[in-house]
Amino acid sequence: MSSTERADLGLALCIITGASRGFGRTVAKEVSRLVKPGSVLVLVARSGDDLRALRTELAESEEGRAGLVVECVEADLGQMEGPESVVRASKAALPEVIDHLILVNNAASLGDVSRYVKSFTNMAEVDSYLSLNVSSALCLTASVLQAFPQRPGLRRTVINVSSLCAQQPFPSWVLYCTGKAARAMMFRVLAEEEPDLRVLNYSPGPLDTAMQLVARSETADPSLRKAFSDKFAQGQLLTCEASCAKLMKLLLEDKYTSGAHIDVFDV
Repeated sequence: MSSTERADLGLALCIITGASRGFGRTVAKEVSRLVKPGSVLVLVARSGDDLRALRTELAESEEGRAGLVVECVEADLGQMEGPESVVRASKAALPEVIDHLILVNNAASLGDVSRYVKSFTNMAEVDSYLSLNVSSALCLTASVLQAFPQRPGLRRTVINVSSLCAQQPFPSWVLYCTGKAARAMMFRVLAEEEPDLRVLNYSPGPLDTAMQLVARSETADPSLRKAFSDKFAQGQLLTCEASCAKLMKLLLEDKYTSGAHIDVFDV
C-alpha cells in the first residue's frame, strides 16, 4: 500500500445496484472487506433469492460477525418506485454517523444485440431499455444525493460502472452503446456541478460473465461476435475479482480526476 493510499473506505453507507450476480456481487464482497465495522451495505437487484443468498454469505463472513449490516432491496429500477424503495431502505438502515457515502451504479442490461439500428422502430422497446439503463441511474443518483446531503466530515462517492462501449461504437450493440455513452456523460456533468463529490466512470473490461456468453452467441455483427469468441477461447476475459481489485485500488488511492472515465487496463 502506498503512503497516500487509505487503509479502508471508512464507516460507510454503500448502495450497490445490480448486486445479485456478476460484477455487482463481487463489488459487494470486496467493499464489505474494506469498510469499517458498523457500516451498511444496501444491495439492490431484481432477483430477491440471489440477494438473500449474498446477504447470508456476508453475514457469516468475518466482516459480518464484526458488525457489518446488509440490507436487501428487491426492486426493478426501471420503474418509478424502484429508486424510491432504495432510498427508503437506505435511510432506515443508516447508522447514526457515517463518514462515507458510496453509490455504485452497476445495474444494466445488454439489450437486444441480434439486430441493427434500422430495426429499432418500436419506441416503447427503446424507452423500456433506456428507463433501466439511463433514467434509473440518473433518478437514483439524484435521490440519494438529496437524501444524504453534503456535510462536514462526510465523503460522498458516486461510481458508474461503464464500458468501452461508452466511447466506441459496436455494430449491432446500439442500445448498449447508447446507454453507456449517455451514462458516462451524465456523470461527467454531475462532477462539474458538484465539485465536493467524487465521481468515477469505471470500465471493468471484458468480464467472464453471463453477459459475455450472450455477446458470443447473439451478437449480429459477425466480426464483433468472432472477436468476443476469440477472447474467450484465448483466455483473455477478466475475472470479476481481478477487475474489482482495480476499482478498490482507485477508491483507496482517491487520486482520480472526478468525472474521469478510467479503464481497468489503465490502472
